[in-house]
Amino acid sequence: MADEGSGAGDAAGFSEREFYRREFRGRTLAITLPRAYEPDAAKLVPVVEELVGAGARVVVIAHRAAPAAELLAAEALPESARCFEAEVWRRLRARGRVVVTLGAFARFPEGCRDVAERLGVFKLVWLDREGGLVDPSGARHAFVHLGELAGILAASAARPDDPRMRFWREVETTLRAGVPAVNVCSLEGLDDELFTYAGSGTLFTRERYVQVRHLGVDDFDAAQDLVLRGVAEGYLAPRSPEAVDEILAGGFGAFVEDRHLAGIAALLEHEGGAAELASLYTVTRFVGEGVGGHLVAFSLERARARGCGYLFACTTSDRVGAFFERHGFRAASQDEVPASKWHAYDPERRARVRCFRYELGGDGAGA
Repeated sequence: MADEGSGAGDAAGFSEREFYRREFRGRTLAITLPRAYEPDAAKLVPVVEELVGAGARVVVIAHRAAPAAELLAAEALPESARCFEAEVWRRLRARGRVVVTLGAFARFPEGCRDVAERLGVFKLVWLDREGGLVDPSGARHAFVHLGELAGILAASAARPDDPRMRFWREVETTLRAGVPAVNVCSLEGLDDELFTYAGSGTLFTRERYVQVRHLGVDDFDAAQDLVLRGVAEGYLAPRSPEAVDEILAGGFGAFVEDRHLAGIAALLEHEGGAAELASLYTVTRFVGEGVGGHLVAFSLERARARGCGYLFACTTSDRVGAFFERHGFRAASQDEVPASKWHAYDPERRARVRCFRYELGGDGAGA
């Protein structure tokens, strides 16, 4: 069953949290603690503990050592320390966490950027009471790449003294300085921002980079989780363990910056020169990035390379049906797809299924 689902809701047996725990393992990220959040620093403790427990290394950047160092049972180190980078490394090796202090009179955003750049962290998490970037209608941007951010700032050039615009310019400068990713969220939303697909703030990255490739064995855990989530939410048809294995073996994923698994799909071959685009599922955070389109384009390329005559997909969702039609598929009857598709298929679900075909060899082929 091919479908493009939203990532909302909890699915039984699904652990997106574990997916992110694996992503953080062996990597160093920095979290800012602005002065306004110091009275609430205890809320930082469970998140840091989980990150360290998952094998990540955490640098907390603050004006001063208290109260974060005591609450986190971490050593404090001024950013002016001799051999600063090496000293941070030694403390991270020993305890997995360190509090870097900038001094009471330091300019906080610039100091945080400087520390993140010097340490070469893979992610800087900026805690901000107003959370992520929102558009004029009040809708939150979950994912913004550097080019988009530059456009937003250019459009806001008439407000040079707007403190929010100054803040977003600092985010832009941080990305240009070489930090791969910046998350902006509230302290209260930090757990959701780091450990869920939907997030609570905004993830900024240097490039709008979506790469589609075949799944490797290291991707199978996360891909299986997405399939199970899609099934639990009703977007994808239930599959036996053997059928899930077939999806993984023939599966491919869309990765943002080669790290964030943004969506999955599989290409399954049937009799009569047919190929099926199956288990298409995209993650909420990246749904506006054209991930579904990238997956469709990849499947069409592979189906043509295999000499297939047509590609078909099935869905119970009108929204997803419209998605397929936008990408060159035409509505088809159930008799126009291979009979093997319906072997042991749930009758109740079949009564609701709509089918779509993309002709690969003739005039009906779409762009």
